[in-house]
Amino acid sequence: QVQLVESGGGLVQAGGSLRLSCAASGSSVGINAMGWYRQAPGKQRELVAVIASGGSTNYADSVKGRFTISRDNVKNTVYLQMNSLKPEDTAVYYCIAKGPSWDSWGQGTQVTVSS
Repeated sequence: QVQLVESGGGLVQAGGSLRLSCAASGSSVGINAMGWYRQAPGKQRELVAVIASGGSTNYADSVKGRFTISRDNVKNTVYLQMNSLKPEDTAVYYCIAKGPSWDSWGQGTQVTVSS
């Protein structure tokens, strides 16, 4: 497994942008995919976006066209560019790295979008 450190969360007004980063350390051999989940107060954790090692991506319908996930395989870092943010995007965002038989999670970073 790997250790994940997220950064880039914060407070932004509706319509604004934020960029989240997640760096993986430790043995990165075997990471198949990296991505982002989020959890709003009182709600279940949900998938936001995921990117495979080959570059294919998958997004939640609610963020399509606004969020872009990218990955630097050399740096073992995944990014989430979030544009046109809405108050309903407010949540704790968690980075995930998926191996063949394991998942590693980051500690989470708070994103708050004010109306």
